[in-house]
Amino acid sequence: MPVQTYHTAAVEIIAPGVTRRLVYTPHLMTVIIDFANGPQTEPNPMHAHPHEQTCYVAAGEVLFFLEGEEPARLQAGDVFYVPSNQKHSIQLLTESVRLVDSFTPIREDFLPKF
Repeated sequence: MPVQTYHTAAVEIIAPGVTRRLVYTPHLMTVIIDFANGPQTEPNPMHAHPHEQTCYVAAGEVLFFLEGEEPARLQAGDVFYVPSNQKHSIQLLTESVRLVDSFTPIREDFLPKF
């Protein structure tokens, strides 16, 4: 597998004002996601996936929602964890936000389709 870096990872537009880049191995995936569509008046829809996830807030500020927990206001430098199959979401509190997510196992649904 060729070595990928952030600078060589393809930018994918996943929604208006939202892009992501993937760096991954067979067992670990890092996703850099940039939002330029904030602030939001409502959180994104709750969702869940079988992957464990950690997320580093690299820039901006979000409200983080995790099923069964009180919402948490997070800013650049904060990290959060999402257990497997637990519903979660974010709400952008600033105009732009950069998140760095890590998933195990990898999110095959994020891989390019050829």
